[in-house]
Amino acid sequence: MKKSAGVLLPVFELPSKYGIGSFGKWAYTFVDFLKKSGQTYWQILPLVQTGFGDSPYQTVCDNSGNPFFIDLEILRGKRLLTYREVEKAIDKSDKIDYEKLTAERFPLLRVAFSRFDKSDRAFRAFVKKGEYADYALFMALSQKFSAPWYEWPTEYKTRNAAALEEFAELNKDEILFWQFLQYEFREQYEALKKYANSKGIYIIGDLPLYVALHSVDVWTAPENFLLDENYKPKKAAGVPPDYFSADGQLWGNPVYNYDYQRADGFKFWKKRMEYVRSIYDYVRIDHFRGLDRFWAVDANSVTARNGEWVNAPGREIFAAVGTEKILAEDLGMLDDGVKNFIRELGVPGMKVLSFAFDSGDDNLYLPWNVNENSVVYTGTHDNDTLVGHFKSLSKERLAHEKEMIKKSLDYLGIYRNVTGIYSLCEAVTDIAYACASSIAIVPLHDFLNLDGEYRINTPGVIGCWRVRLKESVLTDTLASLIKRKTKRFDR
Repeated sequence: MKKSAGVLLPVFELPSKYGIGSFGKWAYTFVDFLKKSGQTYWQILPLVQTGFGDSPYQTVCDNSGNPFFIDLEILRGKRLLTYREVEKAIDKSDKIDYEKLTAERFPLLRVAFSRFDKSDRAFRAFVKKGEYADYALFMALSQKFSAPWYEWPTEYKTRNAAALEEFAELNKDEILFWQFLQYEFREQYEALKKYANSKGIYIIGDLPLYVALHSVDVWTAPENFLLDENYKPKKAAGVPPDYFSADGQLWGNPVYNYDYQRADGFKFWKKRMEYVRSIYDYVRIDHFRGLDRFWAVDANSVTARNGEWVNAPGREIFAAVGTEKILAEDLGMLDDGVKNFIRELGVPGMKVLSFAFDSGDDNLYLPWNVNENSVVYTGTHDNDTLVGHFKSLSKERLAHEKEMIKKSLDYLGIYRNVTGIYSLCEAVTDIAYACASSIAIVPLHDFLNLDGEYRINTPGVIGCWRVRLKESVLTDTLASLIKRKTKRFDR
């Protein structure tokens, strides 16, 4: 596989006048920027409609699109919104305000829907296909009861067919509104992806391992999950204590009922993989180690400290769905079992340089321990920025990491003067580009040498996913710098 490179930038972080990134002009500008920079990939994180904590890893529907990514100026171009209505939505604050977005954006999208031709042939075909029928019904019921689905009246919680049919009949317009959002999302996203592909830019998407309890996916098929008679999780997903958190991470997602899934031929996974492969060029599966063994915690626990490792049928799942287009997020506590699992599948794993320099020569992420069948990152969405990382270290730890970085540069035959923090950051991007990994991905904030305030997410912390970049960052100067690096290291 020819060496190549890409940039990690979630859609919500794109420059925008309207409070959050979208599929509008700045998404196209970014594609052009990637092309000018000599890049091959845009890694974008999950595009789903977010739920608890505004995290794209907690969605109300596994195959949904985030309505906040629908571009208002495109709607104005379709005469679904007026210039004045769009101008009122301008918000150039430094962080995304999700409460404000929820309060103001959905009413605005309802205005657009009120002007939309609901007899439009393409829209009618989209609705008739039924792909978002359960999603639209779920959202309409969620709006009515303002509660998670397992607290709805029994007839809706248990999906009584007659009750759901009656509700749908009485709430036709509301249900059509939610389908309109998914229709508009898909139309705008597919146009953007087509443009990116035409420029030689491929989209790396993201599939969370688990789904949220309050989701269409659990409501419509609770048998896929380990739930009690009240539809509450018997066990919750998470990870034990690690370098991210001393208490581990208690995500709260229900774990899978793999006995049931095995019996029905893994239909759930076939459907998931078919969808993500249809919208992305490559799919990074988050928490990949959980498909070999997963950490299960009692549902009433307050931390993830006390749990147990449970075997998962990952080999059987991939025998059913195949391994093409897949990248494995194989971070965290890796034992021989998961290492063998990934080796047998032959899918590329991840090497994160933010974790490479804090120990000795046997660190798995150091360049002499990295193989070709991997994707190297300076950091992921869960890491601090490189600048933030180095600033957070004690004087002794910084000196140690500096020496390991120098050793890595020597190994790769790179001459670079390493003095202060910014030169350390630039050295790490050089190491990423020079190492054996087939693909090198650098978050845009690391190319920009941005401080820790631009960290995308801190695992286990509420209030993340709010980072915004200003329009001024996508310069020709930066594109030229990245392109020179790309050429220098033959990516």
